[in-house]
Amino acid sequence: MDNTVIAIFGNRNAGKSSIINSLTGQQTASVSDVPGTTTDPVRKRIELPGMGICTLVDTAGLDDDGGALGAERVRKSRAVAEQADLGVIVFTGEEFPEEAAQMAALLKGYDTPFVLIHNKYDLGKMPSGLASRLASEYGSEPLEYSCAEGAPVELRDSLVAALNAAAKSVAGGERPVFEGLVKAGDLIVLVCPIDSEAPKGRLILPQVQAIRDILDRNATAVVLQPSELGAYVTAHGGEITLVVTDSQVFPTVNAAVPEEIPLTSFSMLLARSKGAFGQYKEGVKKLDSLQDGDRILMLESCAHHATCEDIGRVKIPALIRRYSGRQLEFDFVAGLDAIGGDISRYALVVQCGGCVVTRKQLLNRIRPAVKAGVPVVNYGMAIAWLTGIYRRVMKPLL
Repeated sequence: MDNTVIAIFGNRNAGKSSIINSLTGQQTASVSDVPGTTTDPVRKRIELPGMGICTLVDTAGLDDDGGALGAERVRKSRAVAEQADLGVIVFTGEEFPEEAAQMAALLKGYDTPFVLIHNKYDLGKMPSGLASRLASEYGSEPLEYSCAEGAPVELRDSLVAALNAAAKSVAGGERPVFEGLVKAGDLIVLVCPIDSEAPKGRLILPQVQAIRDILDRNATAVVLQPSELGAYVTAHGGEITLVVTDSQVFPTVNAAVPEEIPLTSFSMLLARSKGAFGQYKEGVKKLDSLQDGDRILMLESCAHHATCEDIGRVKIPALIRRYSGRQLEFDFVAGLDAIGGDISRYALVVQCGGCVVTRKQLLNRIRPAVKAGVPVVNYGMAIAWLTGIYRRVMKPLL
């Protein structure tokens, strides 16, 4: 799993921060005997053996009773559950706290695997009856651990095992970008326009991910801008296996690529990879039945400075208004910020490709809309539908 988010939960002074420091081998999180040292979620990106790149999240105590401010800290800690690929619930003493049980239920509601750690065993081991009860209820016995004595390898191995289990579950693991689409020797043309929102000196993440997966499959990636595409197709059209384009230049690329050459987009490949493909296929149809006064929610997984060329805040809303001919309202939520209010007030949710989030985060992001029966689609599928080439660019993915 790429950039797995591992969130550490527990009551105050359970040793959450010490466990993070044990895993990283650094003083990553502040440690104190004073309850409530961690007040807001703290993130540390690190590569752990056996896991690859991970983001460890240290959260505030679930039992924070510091009035309105304490309640807000608890809310922020619980909100991290929506973003986690794996939860670690830390507790001490001879009881499993109610707050820990509530967090376990919350993680189960998100289909998020978790492990239990009984910390500070040097001060007293867990009663055998409690261990048996928790094993029966949650599927595995809690790990006995002591940050004072240290057992980072044992702890790390337990997390790796939980991640492997997650990858085999329905909600775990992402599908490689070109799985089933590209084989050794294929020639894939990637159309990558450089506009005002392209990162200076870099490609955007979906383009980088596509190049890497093509190379892993011993195929050839040709990367070019839309202005170079026509000449390249004329010279090498018979050799091209697939053309993948940024959705924003669909009309230009569609005109330059003959029908016999398969065509799709980075965003649509991400929809297939991240696992929300089925929801998006149904949701895109809503674009044909929008009514005056409908409200549409635009979800951006990354946070960035919007410009006049912004795909989610400017271009797609303009396309939808022009296509539908309706008076529509749009709301925008960036990053993983909370979606305020009742999700059912929206006629449609349009989610970005989600290149910077994990599959788990993306599925949890759109979960409220799916549960409420609100149609959901992503940027690429929406643009394909709105520009009249949906059937063509979907064909390679079906």
